[in-house]
Amino acid sequence: MTSRCLGAVLAGGAGRRLGGSAKGLLEVGGVRIIDRVRAALHEACDEVLLIANDPEAVRWLPGVRVIPDARVGLGAAGGVHAALVAAQGADVVVVAWDLPFVTASMVRLLRSRTTDVDAVVCEKLGSRWGVEPLCGCYRAACLPALERRLGDGDVRAGAWLADVRLATVGRETLAEIGDPDMLLMDVDTEQDLAAARRHAEATA
Repeated sequence: MTSRCLGAVLAGGAGRRLGGSAKGLLEVGGVRIIDRVRAALHEACDEVLLIANDPEAVRWLPGVRVIPDARVGLGAAGGVHAALVAAQGADVVVVAWDLPFVTASMVRLLRSRTTDVDAVVCEKLGSRWGVEPLCGCYRAACLPALERRLGDGDVRAGAWLADVRLATVGRETLAEIGDPDMLLMDVDTEQDLAAARRHAEATA
């Protein structure tokens, strides 16, 4: 892990299934999810960025640079694009702000696998891609491939991964540092939020 690496908190999504709440500002285990993500990235990366378009974002993580989408209206893929542009050639670990149980060990694991590839993501059951594209380590070589997809109008969060040299961290490897299902759990619904809070309480 000798390359400079930025950590990017990807703050987006309307939280429609959570009553319109800004998901990352919700608390799990008494700590906002966005703070949990920031802590993991801060421990394992050289700098943390917040990728967000909300005018209120400057208040969410004082002292953290806020980077808006370079190309607006492109959803999560646009956020990854903004992170890669802001990284200016450095590696970047992107983590969505609704993943409360990502750890610094997990971020380091992603970084350690980038030697011969352009991108590293984790296997995730139930994902349409088979992996979690919003928790991955991406190198500068990903930017042209992502820009081509976006230019063609393909804004699906994980579609562009087919165009880069990709490594996948399997569940067995993830299990060495934690429960894979919890490490990659995203809070999309009230049920997810309740489950996350139960897990945080049980492991406190």
